[in-house]
Amino acid sequence: MNIMLVSVAERTREIGIRLSIGARSRDIMVQFLVEAVVLSLAGGVLGVLIGAAATAGFGKVLGFGGGLSYDAVLVAFATSAFVGVGFGFLPARRASQLDPIEALRVE
Repeated sequence: MNIMLVSVAERTREIGIRLSIGARSRDIMVQFLVEAVVLSLAGGVLGVLIGAAATAGFGKVLGFGGGLSYDAVLVAFATSAFVGVGFGFLPARRASQLDPIEALRVE
């Protein structure tokens, strides 16, 4: 959520330009929600890859076999997407409600 709040703060001028040339609030909200979900899913992929590598590594070192459960991967991705939408909603809403004139004044 903090990353998305910083992203909105840094891109206030861009948001103002988009709003001033006709973008709807919904368009801005969708843009930031998609960005949040993509970031979360990228983190989910990285987490699954690290988890799979750690499971295989510990399995070899400790001498036991372990496998990757497809249900666990599915739950990890679903949780990641949920977190992206959940914590991306407030920054997306804040970005979509900016006044175009005030957003363009920001340096």
